[in-house]
Amino acid sequence: MAWTRKHKRYSRPKKPFEKQRIEEENEIIKEYGLKNKREIWKAEAAISRLRRIAKKLITSSQKEQEELFNKLNKIGLKVSSIPEVLALEKRDWIKRRLQSVLLRKKLARTPPHARQLIVHKRVKIKGRIVNQPSYIVRVDEEDKIEVVESKKAVKNNAVAQEVKKTDLTGVKNE
Repeated sequence: MAWTRKHKRYSRPKKPFEKQRIEEENEIIKEYGLKNKREIWKAEAAISRLRRIAKKLITSSQKEQEELFNKLNKIGLKVSSIPEVLALEKRDWIKRRLQSVLLRKKLARTPPHARQLIVHKRVKIKGRIVNQPSYIVRVDEEDKIEVVESKKAVKNNAVAQEVKKTDLTGVKNE
C-alpha cells in the first residue's frame, strides 16, 4: 500500500520580520483567541484557494459560477459575484470557525473559553461531538450547536439544588 504525503495547508510569510504584518496578526490572534499564527496563515491559504478558483471561473459559464456562490453561501461567506469572492479576507474565514461562532452566539464567555469547550469535547453540532476549533460552521449548522455540561457540573448542580431545599435545621423545605 502506497502512502501519500500529507501536504501543508498554508505557507509562511515571505518576509518573516515585517512589523506591520506582525502587528496585524497579533491583533487577530487577540480578537479571535487563536492558538498561533499558523491558524491565520491557514485562513489566508483557504481564501487564496477560493480566489484562485474564482479567477478560473471568470471565463466559465454562469451555472458554474452559481455553484461556487452557492457553496460559499452555505459556508456563510455571503457572495453573489466574482468580485465579491476576490474581495474576501482572512477575517471572513476566521469568523466562520467554530471557536468564533461559539463566542458570537454567546455560548462561551471569551475566545480561550470557547476553545477550551471545543477541545474538551463539550460542543455538539447536530448531535455529533466536534473537537476542532478550526471547524468551519455552515449556516444550516449554526442553530444546531449545543454546549454539553460535564457530568461533574451536572452532579454539582444537583447537590447545590439539594442544599437549597434543606434549611439550617437539616429538614427539607417543600
